Amino acid sequence: MFAETTSVTMVGAEPRPVRVEAHVGGAKDVFKLSGLPDTAVREAKERVRAAVASSSMSFPARHITVNLAPADLPKGGADYDLPIALCVLGAAGTIPARPIVALGELALDGTVRAGRGSLGAAIVASRMGVPCLVADEAAAEASSVAGADVVPVRTLAEAAALVAGQARRRPVEAASRQRPPVPDLADVRGQPLARRALEVAAAGGHHLFLHGPPGSGKTMLARRLAGLLPPLDDQQALETACVWTAAGRGRGVDHPPPFRAPHHTASLAALIGGGTGAVVPGEISLATHGVLFLDELGEFPARSLDALRQPLEEGQVVIARRGLSVTLPAGVQLVAATNPCPCGYAGDRIQACRCSPADVHRYRRRISGPLFDRFDLRVAVRRLSAEELQAPPGETTAAVAPRVAAARKRQAERGTLNRDLTRAQLDALPMDPAAGDLLERAVDRVGLTGRGFDRIRRVARTLADLDEAETVAEPHLSEALALRGSW
Repeated sequence: MFAETTSVTMVGAEPRPVRVEAHVGGAKDVFKLSGLPDTAVREAKERVRAAVASSSMSFPARHITVNLAPADLPKGGADYDLPIALCVLGAAGTIPARPIVALGELALDGTVRAGRGSLGAAIVASRMGVPCLVADEAAAEASSVAGADVVPVRTLAEAAALVAGQARRRPVEAASRQRPPVPDLADVRGQPLARRALEVAAAGGHHLFLHGPPGSGKTMLARRLAGLLPPLDDQQALETACVWTAAGRGRGVDHPPPFRAPHHTASLAALIGGGTGAVVPGEISLATHGVLFLDELGEFPARSLDALRQPLEEGQVVIARRGLSVTLPAGVQLVAATNPCPCGYAGDRIQACRCSPADVHRYRRRISGPLFDRFDLRVAVRRLSAEELQAPPGETTAAVAPRVAAARKRQAERGTLNRDLTRAQLDALPMDPAAGDLLERAVDRVGLTGRGFDRIRRVARTLADLDEAETVAEPHLSEALALRGSW
């Protein structure tokens, strides 16, 4: 007899259906599994046998063939245990064969454990219009997918009874998620220019480069950017959740923008994505629709930093494997912080620098010109005085965030973030003649590249949006030039 059911695999951040087919034939007791399974999938044969026996059901002592289609797509992990067991029981006639999507690892006692791709299973089930069977602990996350008919199960016996129509469905229990408190911008003392740059970066989605001596507040500023960003919409939250699912991390369909801060010792694959087996999203994809913070930028390997250039420009990462090309989202807002030299005190007003000019040059050379040119905002964060350290708190995150949201709303009406405006779109936006004259003089005096010329105009447009102005005026362009300082 033959039966089939559906499971799922994550190809990059995209959930793809896997058709689980089972055939129970001759009298010889054999269990064969095909469809490019890895070791964990091949070991499902033993887990399924034990789980069926522990569930007081008879495992067919026949020639069993299970295929995972498409056969040319690699399959990994223990998520296929539950669909394989249900498919074999269906082919043996123990339970009826019904169209469902199932995902979960089976314990030897028949308990269903949560699989890594439960969110993807819910998406596939929603598209197919069929029920989705997942473990209890994964049901809340899966049920956040619009249109998904999620059925929580604790054991294989319960899953088989539900498929046979012999058990009543239990409701999905809501998961309680405790979010950490959002760091408040009011904690930052002084630094008016850096605070302004943070607001402009949040309003226009601009990449931000902070440099200054240790303890000046660079990291504190960067960690407060995500709190200024508007919440993700449903589509962005779902895309981000899929990326985290593909990486084996639990985030759920959550709306606060993600914030990722990888250490400078992270490998190239950890930063960009990849791996030796299935393609796993890297930090730049985990931060999609949010903030990627690279602290101590000068300590990152130059090869890793240069690998960021194309994803930052295109908003996606393409990782090629033999016979397979995976595209991962990388629409991040990059914030980088670094000391000005190896000792950290070049240009400091109090502590003298101990580095030679060659040391400083070698340190800064790790950050290539093309990467540095991608930062719209470049701000020096100086050491604070005793008076500034004891000054009253500045504006709170709650006070600044509404201005950011209003500026982003105006950009949404134009169809894109200011960070992504093309030259043709910039040319079509109004600018005062005085601002145009200032920009022409800046090209000659500052030596702007073509990319830098457009980035100045994008920042100026964001400043105009924050002022609720239709036209970019000279003060907007002047401030944009000031925020694109040198290093």
